[in-house]
Amino acid sequence: MSALLNVEHLSVTFGPADGARVVDDVSFTIAPGETLGLVGESGSGKSVTAFSILRLLQPPGQVTGGRVLFEGRDLLTIAEREMQSVRGARISLIFQEPMTALNPVMRVGDHIAEALTAHGMASANEARARAVELLESVRIPDPAHRVRDYPHQLSGGMRQRVMIAIALACRPPLVIADEPTTALDVTIQAQILELIRQLQAQSGLSLLLITHDFGVVAEMADRVAVMRAGRIVEEGPVRQILRAPAHEYTQQLLAAVPGMRASRGH
Repeated sequence: MSALLNVEHLSVTFGPADGARVVDDVSFTIAPGETLGLVGESGSGKSVTAFSILRLLQPPGQVTGGRVLFEGRDLLTIAEREMQSVRGARISLIFQEPMTALNPVMRVGDHIAEALTAHGMASANEARARAVELLESVRIPDPAHRVRDYPHQLSGGMRQRVMIAIALACRPPLVIADEPTTALDVTIQAQILELIRQLQAQSGLSLLLITHDFGVVAEMADRVAVMRAGRIVEEGPVRQILRAPAHEYTQQLLAAVPGMRASRGH
């Protein structure tokens, strides 16, 4: 099966092109329907990798090498207008903190509708109806009423569900989830992860799951790539790496998760 996403030798620097690499020669692939967990501590380069794929890096960040092949195109070389048709419609992003990603003066339904109309996937009326359906699909109670709410009227868990609804609105084949549950308490976190898993099973989408938490990776991912200081130090099927982590850094990350290895019988 050919890869849906193929990141080849990606390098990113902040400042001069010959400066220190924040992402250093990173390569990985994601197959259709697969979940790849990209795991590492804060500052290891995980989010920078995600933003580079979508060409959302802010200056002075710049990609200084590599290719990002998606559906037969190198996303790093296509025109910005073409890239705009990829973002949201073909690859969407679930942010870590929904309050920074959602416009506070825009109703929840309008956020979802805008994702559809911006890509010409629905008329205004169709988009409004679809917004209610999408809120229902992410298990928001009374979606026909909630569609008129503003972000501040929703709980943190509900806002994250809205972000998932927006991300899935255009039925993209690839979703990048950047620490999607970090800001939530443990019970809500479990619900959101279960929701993502169910929606993924229904639609067959691929997922790049960025997290610092090996517990989340163990629950969600098929394969894992371990990132440290801008480099991938270990990659493989999740079970194999949980059972026999080869790199010392991976061993340290696993040791930091209470009861991880014992509870899974490895």
